[in-house]
This record gives sequence, C-alpha cells and structure tokens, in this order.
Amino acid sequence: MASEVVFDDVSLVYPGSDVTAVSHLDLRIAPGEFLVLVGPSGCGKSTSLRMLAGLEPVSSGRISIGDRDVTRVPAKDRDIAMVFQNYALYPHMSVAENMAFALKIQKVSKSEIDRRVKEAAELLDLTPYLERKPKALSGGQRQRVAMGRAIVREPAAFLMDEPLSNLDAKLRVQTRTQIAALQRRLGTTTVYVTHDQVEAMTMGDRVAVLSAGVLQQVDSPRALYDEPANAFVAAFIGSPSMNLVEVPVVDGGVRLGDATVSVDRAILDKLPGKLALLGVRPEDLVLADDGTSMKVTLVEELGADAYIYGDASTPDGATISLIARAPGSTPVRMGDTVRVRASKVHVFQPEGERPRVCA
Repeated sequence: MASEVVFDDVSLVYPGSDVTAVSHLDLRIAPGEFLVLVGPSGCGKSTSLRMLAGLEPVSSGRISIGDRDVTRVPAKDRDIAMVFQNYALYPHMSVAENMAFALKIQKVSKSEIDRRVKEAAELLDLTPYLERKPKALSGGQRQRVAMGRAIVREPAAFLMDEPLSNLDAKLRVQTRTQIAALQRRLGTTTVYVTHDQVEAMTMGDRVAVLSAGVLQQVDSPRALYDEPANAFVAAFIGSPSMNLVEVPVVDGGVRLGDATVSVDRAILDKLPGKLALLGVRPEDLVLADDGTSMKVTLVEELGADAYIYGDASTPDGATISLIARAPGSTPVRMGDTVRVRASKVHVFQPEGERPRVCA
C-alpha cells in the first residue's frame, strides 16, 4: 500500500559548515504520487533524498513515511527502496541473484522470493536475462535490474537518485517513459531526483524546484511552466530558457529594445520602482512586422522549429540578447535584422527573490 511522505520544516547543516544545505523544507507527497525534485547542482535535491533515505542526519525538523516518524530511524528500517545513478549491482551475481539479495537478507521464504523476482522480471522484460551477470547487459538493462531489485522489496516508497544520467540520450528518453509508466502501474509513492528539467516535466505528477537549499515552488509541470513563482523557476523550467531582461517602465507598459511591450498598469503599480524584470519564453517571442528590432546572431535549425538568437539595442545604447522561436521553414539567416513581438509576458520584481507579479 502506498504511503504518504512528509518533510516537516526539515533543515540540514553539515558539521563544521555555516552553510545550510537544505533550509526549512516543507513538502507533502501524497500516497502513490510521483514527485520530482529538480534544480541545479548543489541545490539540495540529492541531500533531501538522502535525508529521506536515512543516509544523511537531519539537523532540525521531522520526516515521516506513512504514519511513522522516521527522522531518527536507521536507513534499513525505513521501508524504502533506492535506485542509484550507478546501478550498484553486484558483478559476481546473476540478475536474479541481484534482485533477490535484499529479500534473502530479510529472510523471506524462497518461494516468495522466486515469485517476486519472476513478477518483477516479467514487468521489466528481464525474464530472458535472469541468469546473466551485469557485465553481459547494456546500460538500460542494468538500470532495469536496479529497478527490479527495488520493486521486489514492495516498499512504502521508491527513492531514485538521477537513475538515468549514465544512459545515452536516446536510451534516456525511452527509459524515462518506461519508469513513469511502471510507477503509475505499481502505484508506489516515488521521489525522483534529477537536474534535467525536461525529465522532471515529462515524468512527475508534481515537480519541486529547489535553489540553494530552499524550495522555490512545487506544482504540476503545467503550472510551473505557465505560472512560475519567481524568476528562478521561470528561467529553470523550459528549454531554451526564458528570456529575462531588466527593462524600464514607460507609459503603456515596459520598454524592450526600441519597442514598448504592453503591460497592465495595475501590474506595473505593484513594482517598487521604475524597473521591471520582463520574462518572455522563446515560443512567445514571435516574428512580426512590428515590435522590437533584433539583429540575428545565430539560427538553430531543428526541423519543424528554428530558434533565432539575436541582439536588440536599447535607446541608451545597451545590448539585450533574445531568443525567439519560429517555424523551421522561416527564411531567416545570421546577420538579418528582424522584428519580434511578445505574445505573452511574465513580470517579476527586479530585486531580491524576484517574486512573480503577473503572467
């Protein structure tokens, strides 16, 4: 049965350090939910997972799995199964022996072990490989064995720490689809760590974005994309990254290069001064007959789409770098001058945590 996982005001400061690795993390993961922790290197996502696993001590706060407070419970007694980046398979054991090892340690009966290993192997298309050693398997097959070893334990929660980072790009796409489908079939609460925002957006029921040990926002992938809580989330979610430009407030909106972008006066009145941080996703910056003039510095052809990189000049002579998306058939070349117009904008405070003002 799937269990709820709760981080209740959890912090971690490593001994001898004055830097908080994770700060006041409040996060409730519903039974059966697939939650992804995402953020840049050093943001605290793996540390949070390791605290949940019992591999890192908690400085303050409380962690619970189901109705149990596991804050001080040893890792082996937490009823979790972890899938690591490097598979962590025993090279001298067969696939079946690797999958069964934890159950043997728990003194589960042989018939029950055989049943669970067989079911997991069928689920993961590993039945033909049960007698093979890890060295005879591909990277994707080894990762499935690591998944099988977790599945046979029938834990309260799966914890996955960047399990796809050792795979090539094509296999990573294929395997992430398989993991997401498998989790929904099993219904086991899953906490998944990745630095890849595309992985996070395509796999998670919800995504929690961390920066410098602080939870920035937790929401559905669509809500993170459409309504980022601040400029960090806005820039981190989406590929290519959102255009973020500090712009002056003028009559009717804000000034982007040599053109005015219309923004509601009620929104601008929330800003503390005469500057705003304007966010425009590349797909919302479209080629037009009017708008901001931009000199093209690079065109990335991606088949159906093309990303157009360029520089716009402000009235005071400064240069703004922008990225726009256009149909792949658009006849734009490096060195051309085009005009782009923002079809949708986000406005953020220019200072501090830069909370979202509007979309």
